[in-house]
Order: sequence, then structure tokens, then C-alpha cells
Amino acid sequence: MLTRPECTLAKALKDLDNCLAKTYELYHYLMKLPVELTHIQEMRLDEARNKYLPTEEELNPNTKFVDNQLVKALASNEMLQQFAQEHTVTWNDDPIFERLMLDKIIKSDDYNDYMNSQETGMEADSMVWQQLMKHVILPDELMAETIEQKSLFWTDDDLDLVGQFVCKTFRRIADGAEDAILPMFKDDEDSDFGKNLFTAAVTMMPENNALIDELVQDSRWDKDRIVLMDRIIMCAALAELRTFDKIPAPVTLNEYIELAKNFSTAGSGQFVNGILNNAVKKLNKEGKIFKR
Repeated sequence: MLTRPECTLAKALKDLDNCLAKTYELYHYLMKLPVELTHIQEMRLDEARNKYLPTEEELNPNTKFVDNQLVKALASNEMLQQFAQEHTVTWNDDPIFERLMLDKIIKSDDYNDYMNSQETGMEADSMVWQQLMKHVILPDELMAETIEQKSLFWTDDDLDLVGQFVCKTFRRIADGAEDAILPMFKDDEDSDFGKNLFTAAVTMMPENNALIDELVQDSRWDKDRIVLMDRIIMCAALAELRTFDKIPAPVTLNEYIELAKNFSTAGSGQFVNGILNNAVKKLNKEGKIFKR
């Protein structure tokens, strides 16, 4: 039988797996959105064309948006179709959101510039959806509220990060990459990294906390005034420094300093930078790591 700490760690690792899986699911939701919004616009054009006494513009609409080659590629991609079926990935359960988002897209400068442009082809069709993602969809407050309602695992930060991967995928499709749809993990090493880092961060936390307190005291900071998020970030950074020999120290430091800037206080970046740099010097001197 597992002891209590082991049970807690096992549960935390399971939660981590669930969180990563849900993040990948969000990637597929964002990939699905252009397809479903385009379908709605296509139905709108058909309804306008078939209504009583349609205008000349309604009879002969500009179909550039609904003929978008990127959207057609997304709609026909077998990998995306299979994932959507297995995980019920759809926005159709929220038609109000879909209509409002489509209206915002149609009113946007990116949409109108695209519709009025003479450029055609996959590159232009991919670019407009990259711009719509960055300028209309991802920053939208209703979008943030909607994804948070869909899953407790999704936040604004997830939306921004996953949105970058979606735009990268759109570029890869335009470039003709055969493996344009990104896998959840690029390989087994990538799959194991998060679990190994989390386990190291938890098991080494007492030792790393003691090191942080020592360095803070040497720097004449009050350890009791350390922001909790700063301490968590530094413990994870120290675990990475001491566990993953192939990752250079500057790479680790840069990543965690950026995390401190983005997720903690205004002065956290500078504080974490100073403590971690001193930690690298001390650990190298003691022969506990061999990194510069």
C-alpha cells in the first residue's frame, strides 16, 4: 500500500497528465473553430441568396472567406477529424458564442482587408486566420469566458500559449508540411520531461527551500517576505538545474526568470534572477552541478 506522501505524489502526477491532455484538447478546439465559423457563414450566404427578393450582392456574394483553402485543409484532415470524434470537440453546443464571434470577425479590419485583397492561395488564406486568431479571437473576453466554462483546466494563459501553437500549425499547413498537426508530445523524452521535473521539484523541495533561504539571507532579504509564487518557481528551477544535465544553466534561468515576470510580482524577475544566479555559482562550487 502507498504511504500518504506517495499517494499525494501519484495523484498530483495523474492531475498533471489530465492537465496536459486538456491543454492538447484546447489546441484541437481552436483548430476546429475556423471550420465551424466558416460553415455558419456559408449557411448565412445561402439563406441570404434564397430569401424573398435578394439583392444583387446577396445573389452573387464574395465567397472568398467560405472558400478559404486553410479551412478546407483543416476540415478534411483525418487526424483532426478522429480526435474531434473521440473527444467530442465542437463549438456547436454554444451557438450564441459562435454567432457573436463570427460577427466580430466580419467587422474586423483583418477580415475586410482579406476580402478586398486580390491575393489568393493557401498563403493568404492561412495568414488571415493567423491574424484573426491574434487580433480578434484570442484577445476576446467572451472567448476567455467560454473556454473557462468548457473546462476548469483552461485559463487566459492557456489560451495565449495554445493560440501560438495553432498559428504555428496554420503556417505549417501553408508550407505544405506533411506532419503539420502537432502531436501532444514530440517524442518519449518530451513526454517524460514534465513528470520527471515535477517529481524532482516535489522530492527535492526541502533541500531547495533550504538553499533558497540561505541565499536570501546572504543577500539580506527577509525570507518571510518571499512571494509564494517566487519560491515555487525557484524550487522548480533548482530541480531542473540539478536533475537535467543536458539543459544548460542559462536556458533554465532564462525560462524561470520569464515565468517569474509573467506570473508573479513586478520585481520578481530581478529577484529570481539574482537568487538563481547565486545558486548556480554555489552548486558549481560544491560540485553538485557542472554547469556555467
